[in-house]
Amino acid sequence: MTADLLSFNPGPQRIVCLTEETTEWLYLLGQERRIVGISGYTVRPKRAREEKPKVSAFLSAKIDKIMELQPDCVLGFSDLQADIGSDLVKRGVQVTIFNQRSVAEIFSMLFQLAAMVGEAEQGAQRIAQMQADLR
Repeated sequence: MTADLLSFNPGPQRIVCLTEETTEWLYLLGQERRIVGISGYTVRPKRAREEKPKVSAFLSAKIDKIMELQPDCVLGFSDLQADIGSDLVKRGVQVTIFNQRSVAEIFSMLFQLAAMVGEAEQGAQRIAQMQADLR
């Protein structure tokens, strides 16, 4: 029965992205509708800055504003955002902190995020193209 329940999990529907790369990747995957808040440093895609509320800088976040958005997942990066993540976890928010430090780890993070939103196949195809472009 557990496997049946997991197969119907649509993944997070209300995502706050504390860093640029997760925002850009979700837009590339056509999943921008899931994003409810972004980093103030987001520059790509340009329309994200126009469409989404800015709720964080890199080392700080507007926790109350994030909570008002009622996220079911917050995405962050490294130990530098650990305090933000910890505060949100204490408030009952699901937080995923990635820690990519190499090109291989970047691709791994991109695949994990694609899988989280049900786009593993598209993510794998885009990653394969990026890897080919690097050769």
